[in-house]
Amino acid sequence: MAFEITNEMLVGSLMPVIVYWVYGGLYTILGYTCNNYRLHPKEDEDEKNFASKKTVIKGVLGQQFRQFIATNLLYMITRGNDAEASSGQSTSFFVIARQFIVAMFVFDTYQYFLHRYLHQNKFLYKHLHSKHHRLVVSYPFGAIYSHPIEGLLFDIIGGTMAIYISGMSPLTSAFFSSFCNMKSVDDHCGLMLPWNPFHIFFTNNTAYHDLHHQLYGGKYNFSQPFFSIWDKILGTYMPYSLEKREEGGFKLRPLKEFKN
Repeated sequence: MAFEITNEMLVGSLMPVIVYWVYGGLYTILGYTCNNYRLHPKEDEDEKNFASKKTVIKGVLGQQFRQFIATNLLYMITRGNDAEASSGQSTSFFVIARQFIVAMFVFDTYQYFLHRYLHQNKFLYKHLHSKHHRLVVSYPFGAIYSHPIEGLLFDIIGGTMAIYISGMSPLTSAFFSSFCNMKSVDDHCGLMLPWNPFHIFFTNNTAYHDLHHQLYGGKYNFSQPFFSIWDKILGTYMPYSLEKREEGGFKLRPLKEFKN
């Protein structure tokens, strides 16, 4: 059988990229107008981070190009398995809902244990994961800024595993990957907006992940991007409170003693 990239494959690989920048752009605009909901003052994005926004944008575009190649390779390799789903024979709402739930659990489990290990292994943290943590004050379009090898491990392998195990078609996987990108952007947006649906359905939210990015939070809140179950089961959960700052916005405070 000859391998070819179909329109469905292109939609599956390009939609998440477009959603990432559109959703991230929306939050960037809101960041200028919603100061009363910010976790950090706007100027901290430049003053407290260790990577320029130009460097971050280049890194994210490189990661998305690698994801585009990997996603289409996956589609071509598993084309026989996807044919039935793509033809509409197994695309009921309940099938898609089951695939989403399975993929979310697989992705969350994989990311928790890999994320935690990258923090515990000093060599891997120094040479791989520390690049992502150059953004102490995270912002929307820096959500997937990381070392290329880490991007391969986290997003490409992890996402591919979740999509393959759940049995998604290219079109369904496009919506799942877009959903993951929206959640990742949301986790890094730095805004605790009261009407945010992600904050209603997921306790693993913007503040939850922002705490992990702080210097005191590197041993806690590894879970991403959806649930907090593994942190709570394995003792790495750090509860927090949000206090209003006089100058506007919120300040995160951990609610238990943390390890250095």
